[in-house]
Amino acid sequence: MFQRPCLVLSLPACAGLLLAASAPAAAQDAASARSIAINGSTPQVCTIANGELQTGQLVNFNGLSGDTLQVTQLVDPATLAARPASATLSFSAVCNYPHQIRIESENNGLWPTYGRLVGGAAGFASALPYAASITWGAASGVLQTDALVRGSRVQRVNVDQPTGGTVTLRLAIVAGASNNGANAPVLAGVYGDTLRIFLEPR
Repeated sequence: MFQRPCLVLSLPACAGLLLAASAPAAAQDAASARSIAINGSTPQVCTIANGELQTGQLVNFNGLSGDTLQVTQLVDPATLAARPASATLSFSAVCNYPHQIRIESENNGLWPTYGRLVGGAAGFASALPYAASITWGAASGVLQTDALVRGSRVQRVNVDQPTGGTVTLRLAIVAGASNNGANAPVLAGVYGDTLRIFLEPR
């Protein structure tokens, strides 16, 4: 007669065990969370290093001294007409946004740099034109100076994507180049120009 109460009392004991087992799950449901935002920014930047001459791409130039290219022999000693000269330079560069490359000649050709010319004379050249070809990534362009008027001359090329690698610049003076007809003898003097390369916003 006393066995059945014992069986009934055992049920709450089992239920108590179940509640104890489920307590950790209830604690997990009550956990809280926090989020942390991590931010940073990169400015629009273009950089270009000093130029280096490409091996085997030098004709009638002494080489690169700092940022100066010196023509070995500007004119033919017999005719006094301009001799051909060419050089190819490479510049390590990177630009992390769409941009443009700008080539600028300060004088629009090779003009006397100081002192006076030995007077003007009919049939003689007083300045020499040249070409500057540039390649940068998938973009390319040519700045053609004509040496007709002394002043700046500019060529701009759009670059539609960020680009890294090498800017290649080729300079060329053709045989007989002159601002007074082909093969005109060149007046005595020291001739020069400053060429600038810009990587900049469009």
